[in-house]
Order: sequence, then structure tokens, then C-alpha cells
Amino acid sequence: MLSGPGVKEGFPVWRVLIVEDDPQMRDFFAASVLRSDQLTLLASVGTVAEACAWLDDPAHGVEVLLTDLGLPDGSGLEVIRYARLRHPECEPLVISMFGDEDNVLTSIEAGALGYIHKDAAPDDIAHTIVEMKKGASPISPMIARRVLSKYRILQSNQPKALLNRAEPATKAVATSGEKNLLSGREQEVLELIARGFSYAEIARLKAVTVHTVQTHIKNLYSKLAVHSKSEAVFEATRMGLLPPHG
Repeated sequence: MLSGPGVKEGFPVWRVLIVEDDPQMRDFFAASVLRSDQLTLLASVGTVAEACAWLDDPAHGVEVLLTDLGLPDGSGLEVIRYARLRHPECEPLVISMFGDEDNVLTSIEAGALGYIHKDAAPDDIAHTIVEMKKGASPISPMIARRVLSKYRILQSNQPKALLNRAEPATKAVATSGEKNLLSGREQEVLELIARGFSYAEIARLKAVTVHTVQTHIKNLYSKLAVHSKSEAVFEATRMGLLPPHG
């Protein structure tokens, strides 16, 4: 596997994999990447299966994953997680029609460093990629607004929880029913995500596949009636399933 980006005329050249099922959009992105002196287009594919097969080849090295979320055979989230597992140096950028905060937050949790809505996609996606490689975290304004709104909602609930924890009589203590709410493995996964571990890291620690970790997380989200890691940690702490400081 290649160990790092190439160098051209004194600056790095980053290698890009495009995953987009719309042929016109895929060609549009590819043309932009090919015009850039700082990027090299390695491949452009249209499905999760093709992307994972390409990432599996040990001869391939990639620094940038440009991916859609809605793919014919699954989600771009699978590609992001797989790319991060196989190529830890890879930095994903999402371009999708999905603009809801759950998809955005889940993408970021999976490892995405940027999230662009297709309705606001720049004419020169290569420039956005280069800026991301230089340290920026590109995100469409409309999406940023929704994420901030979600964050404010979560924050508005925290003072109440802090007040409850300050009162000994109302301190959150899990009942026997709540203690049995999650399976042993779900509880372990919950504690690890509360500590900031990624899906891939949890899979390695527990010697299971990333898919198995995702299944445990999906189940505990359903049991806790939440939709993101931050909500899961907050709700589990409120219920006494996690210590106050996670």
C-alpha cells in the first residue's frame, strides 16, 4: 500500500476515490478532481460493493473519499467506516441530498470531516477537497444551521439534568428494570461510545465486526429512544445506566 501522498512541483498531491451512483454527478466530480494539480483521481465507482472491493486491494492508497450517502446497495456511511478501517489516513467528505441532522451527525461520528448538500455543491469540488486537506471542515450553511439547532436542543436539556444530579434525593439511579434494559454487550458498547471510541475501535476491542457493533448501537438507540451518540449518552446518564461523567 502506498504510504503517503505524492509530491508535484513542491506541494503534495492527494489521492481521491469518488463514490457516487449518479453517472452525471460522478463525471462532474471526476472532471473537477482531474483539473486540479493537487489531486489525483484513483477511481470513481457507484456502489458500496465496488467501493469496498476497491478499498480491499492492498495496492491502493487513498487520502480522500468523496462519497454520496444514498447508494443503490446501501449507505455511504458503510463506505466511510470501511475506508477509515482499511485506510486510517483517509479523510471522507460527504456530498448528499440528505440534509437532516441525524445523517450529518452520524456521518461525522463515522469519520467524515465535511458535509456538503448537493443543492449547494460548489462548481469546483476540487477546491473544497484541497481546503479540507489543509485543515478546513467544509459544511453547507443550511446543514450547519440544522446541526447547531440540534445541539442547542441537547444543550437546553442539560441544565435540568445537572439540577437533578445536584439533588441527592433525585439523583439518577437505574431501577432493576432499567438495569436490564440493555444486554451485556449493548451496555459495553454504550460505555465505549461514551468514552469516545469509534465503531472501528470498538470492533477491534471486542473482536467483532463493525457491522456487529452497528447492530448493537442500533438496538440500544431503539431501546433508549434516541438517534445519535450524544443523545444516547445523555439519556443513559439520566437513567443511571452511565455514571454522571460518562
